[in-house]
Amino acid sequence: MFDRRLITNFDWTLLATVCVIAGLGILSLYSATSNWNSAGNPYYVKQAFWLGIGLVIALGVCCFDYRHLEHLGFRFYVLTLGLLTAVLLVGKTSMGATRWLDLGFFNLQPSEVMKIVIIITFARYFSDRGNLFGHSLRELVVPSLLLAAPVMLIIKQPDLGTALLVMFIAGTLVFFAGVRRSSLAVLSLFGAFGAGGGWFLLHDYQKERIRTFLNPERDPLGSGYHIIQSKIAVGSGGLFGKGFMQGTQSQLSFLPERHTDFAFSVFAEEWGFTGSLLLLLLYLFLIIWGIYIARRAADRFGMFLAVGVVAMLFWHIIVNLGMVIGLLPVVGVPLPLFSYGGTSMITTMIGVGLLLNVSMRRFMF
Repeated sequence: MFDRRLITNFDWTLLATVCVIAGLGILSLYSATSNWNSAGNPYYVKQAFWLGIGLVIALGVCCFDYRHLEHLGFRFYVLTLGLLTAVLLVGKTSMGATRWLDLGFFNLQPSEVMKIVIIITFARYFSDRGNLFGHSLRELVVPSLLLAAPVMLIIKQPDLGTALLVMFIAGTLVFFAGVRRSSLAVLSLFGAFGAGGGWFLLHDYQKERIRTFLNPERDPLGSGYHIIQSKIAVGSGGLFGKGFMQGTQSQLSFLPERHTDFAFSVFAEEWGFTGSLLLLLLYLFLIIWGIYIARRAADRFGMFLAVGVVAMLFWHIIVNLGMVIGLLPVVGVPLPLFSYGGTSMITTMIGVGLLLNVSMRRFMF
């Protein structure tokens, strides 16, 4: 029987915050691309379409009890791992990377799906394994193996940005579950050696991104062009910005990828520090509200699910904003709900649906 408390406890605050951020993203996308001559629907229309699809999916996710995922987590993991393997065998190649499966009506990017699946998998694993003293290295072997398999397949595509995000999400869940200090020290040591040795495993273009991050001016018209123009756009916005559709860097096409990776740069130039602060406060509220949902979750599995989704949103925001203002290397990570992209929007809205699901069922034990 349908429980009316699911309706009365629906989290309208979360949904409204998501819609406001996405609405600002579509508005900024209109400014950045309205003068483009492209076949088919404009980008801002497509983004509105994906937002609508995402809202339907998020509401659909709310219709079933999230606790069913606890028993399906490893099945989803195996299925997505199979899709990642299929990408390397029969995937669609674009711009030197093989990341998509051509389904005819839609190009599926399994690496994006893995962000959600790794949340469900780790939530399932750690919800049954509470440890007041923190987990030892031996207890972390299984989750490390669960993480290593998809990360290696994603790096092989190659897609270092998504691989790092999957690692950050999983790492956040591990630390939330608890790690002994001795284990943390050993993991930090391995991480330091891995970061140093990993340099020799990077592709040439990935090494170039790191060199550009350290010194963008070494190649101002080549590899450093993106970040230099992005910082000019953000800085030229001043306190109140140049006005809607008045940004010179975007309107005069100096800023590349202004509808995807550097969407925030367009917004910052047009709305300045004041508008950027408003957007950042909206994201901050979204993160804090997600943590609030995790604290009120009815069980450990729901708590870990909520923390995982918050981690996914948090790391996307941090990496993208750090990227566009020159604090982090350019790795092609979109700003959630704001940058153009159907797969990114759907993945984010599935996460939002999981948060809504956990919030709605906080009263059920």
